[in-house]
Amino acid sequence: MAGDEPGPLTWRALGAVPLFASLPEARLRELWGASVPRGHPVGSVLRSAGAPADHLLVLLRGRVAATGTTGGGRVVRYGQWDGPCALDKVALLDGRGHTATFTALTLCAVRSVRRERFLGLVDDTAAVRAHVFAVLARQARAQQQRLTETATLPAEARLAGWLLAQAATSARGARGAPGTPGVPGPAWVRIPGTQQALADTLGVTRVTVNRALARLRRDGLIRVEGDCVHLLAPESLALRAGDEREHRDGHGDQGL
Repeated sequence: MAGDEPGPLTWRALGAVPLFASLPEARLRELWGASVPRGHPVGSVLRSAGAPADHLLVLLRGRVAATGTTGGGRVVRYGQWDGPCALDKVALLDGRGHTATFTALTLCAVRSVRRERFLGLVDDTAAVRAHVFAVLARQARAQQQRLTETATLPAEARLAGWLLAQAATSARGARGAPGTPGVPGPAWVRIPGTQQALADTLGVTRVTVNRALARLRRDGLIRVEGDCVHLLAPESLALRAGDEREHRDGHGDQGL
């Protein structure tokens, strides 16, 4: 949230959330009036995994990370999301609690909408229903891809693919149009938080990430400056990741 100080949020902010983009003004105003505002400082937990999902969290400003913990105590980072987006819609659909722990990476502005009202929108509004189904389909594909990578791809390939995916995502956001897989627009990617957070995202250890970064740097594919990784040879990175591999979003704009 750098740059000029943003103005106060109004009901129009809901219209920028993909889930609500098709709603008419009257419905947006109604939803705004029925929602509860919350502010979350950096490092605070918005919701914990398994906690009752009785409200839809609508992230209007800021960035959050979603993590889970395995039975062995290992933290797995699912990704990060920037507002505006609606978080963890799946949890409200099945009523079994939040699917991840959501932590504020920046100062966050959130509105919470009661579960009953969200389910009413899904039942009554075709565009909202289609959006939710599309999110579920993407998550199923992403989970299958994650399992495949964990079982078959070495850490260096996972890291190369992640770098390309982040660059492509940034390019789509800048252009407002889909990017070309394997051909990122921006020449650099910012590591989310710490190298441990990146290791959690890739499902490896921090030492493994350090080694993979060192190999890519040694081979002249990247340059690392602080938390920024400059992509010097995107085509070669694509070869490391696998030519036919479909790069998934690491922090898509739709939330979980």
